[in-house]
Amino acid sequence: KVPAVGIDLGTTYSCVGVCQHGKVEIITNDQGNRTTPSYVAFTDTECLIGDPAKSQVFLNPQNTVFDAKRLIGRRFNDPVVQSDMKHWPFLVVDKDGKLKVQVSYKGMDKIFYPVEFSAMVLAKMKQTAEAYLGYPVTQAVVTVPAYFNDAQRRATIDAGTIAGLHIIKIINEPTAAAIAYDLDRSNQEAREHNILIFDLGGGTFDVSILTVHDGIFEVKATAGDTHLGGEDFNSQLVDHLAKDFKRKCHLDIRQDKKAMQRLRAACEKAKCTLSCCSDAIISIDSLYKGVDFHTTITRARFEDLCSDLFQATLVPLVIALEDAQITKAQIHDVVLVGGSTRIPKIQKLLRNFFDGRPLNKGINPDEAVAYGATVQAAILTGNRYQSLHNLVLLDVTPLSLGIETEGGLMDVVIKRNSPIPIKETQIFTTTEDNQTEAVFQVYEGERAVTKHNHLLGTFSVSGLHPSLCAVPILEVTFSIDTNNILVVSAVDKDTGNTGQLKVTDTQDRLDKEEIEKLVVEAERNQNQDTVQRQAIQILNTLAPCMLNLKRAAEDPTPNVEAKKRM
Repeated sequence: KVPAVGIDLGTTYSCVGVCQHGKVEIITNDQGNRTTPSYVAFTDTECLIGDPAKSQVFLNPQNTVFDAKRLIGRRFNDPVVQSDMKHWPFLVVDKDGKLKVQVSYKGMDKIFYPVEFSAMVLAKMKQTAEAYLGYPVTQAVVTVPAYFNDAQRRATIDAGTIAGLHIIKIINEPTAAAIAYDLDRSNQEAREHNILIFDLGGGTFDVSILTVHDGIFEVKATAGDTHLGGEDFNSQLVDHLAKDFKRKCHLDIRQDKKAMQRLRAACEKAKCTLSCCSDAIISIDSLYKGVDFHTTITRARFEDLCSDLFQATLVPLVIALEDAQITKAQIHDVVLVGGSTRIPKIQKLLRNFFDGRPLNKGINPDEAVAYGATVQAAILTGNRYQSLHNLVLLDVTPLSLGIETEGGLMDVVIKRNSPIPIKETQIFTTTEDNQTEAVFQVYEGERAVTKHNHLLGTFSVSGLHPSLCAVPILEVTFSIDTNNILVVSAVDKDTGNTGQLKVTDTQDRLDKEEIEKLVVEAERNQNQDTVQRQAIQILNTLAPCMLNLKRAAEDPTPNVEAKKRM
C-alpha cells in the first residue's frame, strides 16, 4: 500500500515523516535539514520556499512571507493581525473585505490569500517526501493547534487541496505529540497514564491533558493560545533593542525593513544562545545608515522582557487541570513539545508549578508532532506494522456551543470539552403567535447570557405554518466531525422545512485569546450569571402562564407541551 505522510505545518518550521518497514522516518529536505522554514519568498525570477527563502530575507524582506499560520482563517480587522503587522516586513492588505498579502513577483504586484502560502509550504513538504520515496505522495495527515477554530481548520484543508494533497485527517498537535511520547515510552504500563502535553512552538501554544491506556488516547481537556510562541519572545527582544539603538545612536531603525529583519534574525539567534548560556552577544555591522550595533543581552534581562508572556503560559495549565477534573499530583508525566520549551525560564516555571517534578524531555520537541502525525497516517491508510499501536484518538471540543433563547440566554447544546466527533439534538419552539420563520443564532462561550459569548452565525427555517407560540417543534442538531468542524441544522417537524449553518461559511470562530478570556470571565462571574439566569427563567416561566390565562379568558384552548422558546 502507498503510505500517507504526516506533516507538522508549523508557524516557523514544518516537518514531514513517513512510516516504512515498521518505523517512522523523519525526512530530510534538499538542504539536509529535518525541519523546513515555513517561509515563502518572491523575486524577479522565481518563488523560493523553505531554506532558500529564509536565507535571503535580509535582502528581500518585503517580498518574503512567514508566519502565514498566524494569518490563516483570520480577517484583516482582527486585532491580532493589526498587532502583528507592526512586526512584519511584508504588506498585509484588505481587498474587498478579504485579508491578503501583497508582494512583488517577477516585476509585478501580486496578492495572495494566506492559505496560499500554507499551500506552498505543504507542497514543499510533499516534494520533500516524494524525493525521498521515489513516487508521488497524494495523502497526508496534517496537524493544527488544538485551539484552531473552524475557519482555520477549513483553511488548512483547503491549503492541502491546493498543494495536491488529500488531507485524510486533521489532528491536534498535542495529540500527535502524545502519540510520539507513548511510542517512545519504554516498559509501558498497563494502567492508565495521565500526561500533560506542554506544546510551545514558534507561534502557538497548547496545553492538553490526555489519558493513555492500551493504545486509546483520550483527551480530557485542552487550553492554550493560538497566538503565543517564540516569535513573540523574539518581538519583545527586537522592540527592546530597537529602542536601545535609538537611544544610543539617535536613529529610528524601524524606518528600514531590511535593518529590522537583520535585527530580528540576530535576536532569534541570541534567544537560542540564551537557552544554554547566561549571556549572548549581538553584533551587527552597518545595521542602519552605516552605524554598527554591538550589545550584550543577559538571560536575566531577556527573562525580564518576556516575563509577562512566560507567566501567561501557566494560565492554561490551571484551566486544563480544572476542566479535566484532576489534580497536579495525578499527572504522571509533563511532556515538553515545541522549540520554545528549551527556554530555561519556561522549564523552571513548569517545575515550580508541578512542585519540583522533573519534566519529560525524552522526545525531540521539534519532531514529535510530525512523528505522531506520521503514525496516525500509517494507521489510517492500513499500513499497520507490528511495532505500531492500533491507536484510537478521542479528542474534545474546546468551547460550549449553543443557541440563543428568549431573554438572551445561552442554551448549551454541546458542552465544552465534549469528546468528538459528536452529534447532539435539542427541541426548540417559537416565541410569538403566527410566526412563519424561526431565526437561530449560534454562539460559543461559557457565559449564561449570549451577549457575553461569541456569535458564530445566524440561520433560519422559513415556511412555518402559522400557529400559537410554543406549538411548532423545531429540532436543532449540532454536529462536529473528526476535524472539529461544526455544522448546525434545524428542521420543522410539521412541514419538514430545514435550515443549516456551516460555521466556516459565516463568521470566524474565536481566537484563543478571546476563548481564554471568556473562560476566565465565566469563572469570575459564575455567581452573577446564576442570579441573572434564574431571574430570566422566572420571567420566561411567567410569560406563557400570563398568555394562557389571557387565552383562557377569551377562548380556552388545550394546553401545549412546554418547549424551549427562541
